Amino acid sequence: MWLTTINHTFARALTPLQPLLLLVGRVYVAWIFFQSGLIKYQNWDSTLYLFEFEYQVPLLPWQLAAYLGTAAELILPVFVALGLLARPMTLALFVFNIVAVASYPLLWERGYDDHIMWGVILLVVSVWGPGWLNLDNWLARKQSGTD
Repeated sequence: MWLTTINHTFARALTPLQPLLLLVGRVYVAWIFFQSGLIKYQNWDSTLYLFEFEYQVPLLPWQLAAYLGTAAELILPVFVALGLLARPMTLALFVFNIVAVASYPLLWERGYDDHIMWGVILLVVSVWGPGWLNLDNWLARKQSGTD
C-alpha cells in the first residue's frame, strides 16, 4: 500500500510536466536536425561532395539523396517543433535518422549515441503524442469552436 501511495503521489506531481517535457524534446531534436540542414544548404558544394563520396544512401542516386536529405532536415523539424501533424512528422524524422546512421559509417564511431537519443525522443513523441502544447491541438480546438 505504501508503494502505491508513493507512486500515485509522484504521478500526480509529475504528470502536469509531461506536455512541457514533450515540447522540450520536440524542439530540441528539431533544432538539431534543422541546424544540420542549414549547414548543408549553406555549404552546398561540400554537401554534394559528401553525398557523392562519403554518404552511402541506399537506393537513391547521390544527387537526389542530397536534395531530399537537405529538404528533410529543413522541413520536417519545423513540423516537429510546432507539433503540426506531430506523429507522422516525428515518425518521418525517426526514419530519416535511421537512414542517416545507416548511410554514414563514420557516425557509428562518433555520433551513434546522439542519434540513438534523438531516435528515442522521436519515438516517444510518435507513440505518446506531442502533448497538448502543439499546433495540432490548437487547430483542433479552433475548428471545434472550443477556443
